[in-house]
Amino acid sequence: MHILVTGGAGFIGSHLVESLLREGHRVTVIDDFNGYYDPAIKRANLAAVADQIILHELDVRDGPAIRRIVGAAGFDAIIHLAARAGVRPSILDPELYLDVNIKGTFHLLEAAREAKVPRFVFASSSSVYGLSKQVPFSEDQCLNQTISPYAATKLASEQLCSTYAHLHGIRMICLRFFTVYGPRQRPDLAIHKFTEAIHAGKPIDQFGDGSTRRDYTYVDDILQGIHGALAYDGVPFDIFNLGENETTRLTDLIAAIEGALGRKAVINRLPEQAGDVPLTCADISKARKLLGYQPATPISEGIPKFVEWYLQRHSRLAHA
Repeated sequence: MHILVTGGAGFIGSHLVESLLREGHRVTVIDDFNGYYDPAIKRANLAAVADQIILHELDVRDGPAIRRIVGAAGFDAIIHLAARAGVRPSILDPELYLDVNIKGTFHLLEAAREAKVPRFVFASSSSVYGLSKQVPFSEDQCLNQTISPYAATKLASEQLCSTYAHLHGIRMICLRFFTVYGPRQRPDLAIHKFTEAIHAGKPIDQFGDGSTRRDYTYVDDILQGIHGALAYDGVPFDIFNLGENETTRLTDLIAAIEGALGRKAVINRLPEQAGDVPLTCADISKARKLLGYQPATPISEGIPKFVEWYLQRHSRLAHA
């Protein structure tokens, strides 16, 4: 297959590109290398496979360029990971998130329609569940309230995918990712930030009393779900949760990182942040049944793997 991966230089995207290449697929990447975090990190993510892919440095908001690239390539599938990420930054600049995440998705859907791309996989988020009291979160829940602009853009984009599946016959699969972590995790995310600070002997910011819980998902398990979506031949539009189906308290997460590093954290306790949800927990029975999804890395194994990667990277950078 010839597959377009948007956001392919990012954390999840770069792992996905490598796994698609290992399976023998042709891969084209679109990434704008924006300054949300150091673009040099994203360039390094793709360095090992740069000669095996076609790379377009491009903003997904550039509709004409997107249509030109998609129209000329003959893609068998588009995997749309590119987005402005982060709940808290979306509260500070909601217009940017609406513009990139919704309008960018629209441009890709229009390009897919015009070029008759048969399959579109969209990276959504567990944040769409908002303050849902139904636990674990299930794909068939009625979602009538999001609590951050980021979450709203993901839910709106799911609806756009549904519309294009209905009107234009493109198979659309939306995957709701639950707090993904692992090697190359973005430096702004909690596990990476905590590991870096604890290793350096600096304080970590803990928002709230530490009782919030997340369904942390190792990146290899997410890749397994994406590959399952590429093979899915069920209904024209579908949504799947990709998580581990277990939750970890923030205090227990910090303790796991402390254990892997062999150092104690200095904790700076702060009030809860607007837009943060108290709990995420994925019902993954649907993905197990229809995508063959079998997450294999619990947090007890994933955190030591992440910390090992972090320490190796830190050592390389220190001696560069």
